[in-house]
Amino acid sequence: MKYLLIIFSVFSCYSVFGQVVKPDKDDNLFSFVFMTDIHLQPEKNAIQGFQKAIDAANELHPDFVITGGDNIMDAFGQTWERSDSLYNLFNSMMANFNSPVYTTIGNHDLFGIYEKSGISPSHLEYGKEMYEKRLAPRYYSFDYMGWVFIILDGVGITEDRRYKGYVDEEQMDWLREELRRIGETSPIVISIHIPLLSVEAQIALGPTEAFKDNSIVNNANEIRGVLKGHNVKIVLQGHTHFLEDIYYEGIHYVTGGAVSGAVWNGKRFEMEEGFLLIHVSENQQFTWEYIDFGWEVP
Repeated sequence: MKYLLIIFSVFSCYSVFGQVVKPDKDDNLFSFVFMTDIHLQPEKNAIQGFQKAIDAANELHPDFVITGGDNIMDAFGQTWERSDSLYNLFNSMMANFNSPVYTTIGNHDLFGIYEKSGISPSHLEYGKEMYEKRLAPRYYSFDYMGWVFIILDGVGITEDRRYKGYVDEEQMDWLREELRRIGETSPIVISIHIPLLSVEAQIALGPTEAFKDNSIVNNANEIRGVLKGHNVKIVLQGHTHFLEDIYYEGIHYVTGGAVSGAVWNGKRFEMEEGFLLIHVSENQQFTWEYIDFGWEVP
C-alpha cells in the first residue's frame, strides 16, 4: 500500500517528527550528525558561525558527521585561486571535529562550470574533479554497526555549463551493484544534496508551483525504483535550506535545514541555522532532532 505522510517544520527546536522527545539511551545504538549547506566562506562571519556549529556538534559526541553538500560558497563561477582557498579553508576546519567526517558533494562545490569563471573544461580540476581531489569520491559507501551509508552525487552538469538535479548512469549502475551487495535486510541511510522528494517549492513559491530542474533530482522516480526491495530507512537531503520529513513507501525523506540558514544572512522561513542529530536504535529505528546551535547574525 502506498501512502504519503509529510511533516515539515519552519521553527527551531529539539524536534523529532515535530515533537520534542528524549531518546531512550538504553536503546540507542549510535548517533550521528547531518550538517548540510554550510556554505563556508571568509565573508559574512561564516567561519565563526561554522565553528560554533562544530563546537555544538562536538558537545553531542556523535559517532560521526555527514555533510550534505554545498560545503563551500562557492566554486562554480570563481577563479581557481578563490576556489582553492575555499577548499583549503574547509579542510582546515574539518580538523576541529572530534568525530570522523564524511562529505557529500553539492552544486556549489563544483569548480568552474559557469563560463564567467574563465575556467576551461580541460582544466584538471574542472567540475567535480576539485571536490574529488580535495575531499572525497563523489559517490561511495561505508558500513557502521550493521548499517550501510550510501553517499550519492545528485548534481548533473549540463551541456550549457549549468547544473541540474540528476544521478548519472555510471552511478546508477554502481548503486544497483551496491544494493545487491548489501542485500534486502541491512538498514540503509542515503545522503544526497539535491532532494529526491520535497514540498519546498509548494511552501516557498505557492501550492501549484513546480520545481525547476536544478531544485529536484530529475530521475528521482528511477532511483526510487532501484531502492525498492531494500531496507532503506532514511534519505538525507539538502539544497533547499528547508526542514521537512516526508514518509513515502517506507522511506523517510528528511531535508535537513541548513547550517548557514539563509547563507549566513539569518533565518530562512523562520528556520534557525542548524543541523540534524540522528539517533539510531537497536531495533533499526531512528529519531532526529534539529539542533539550533545558537548562531545570531552579528
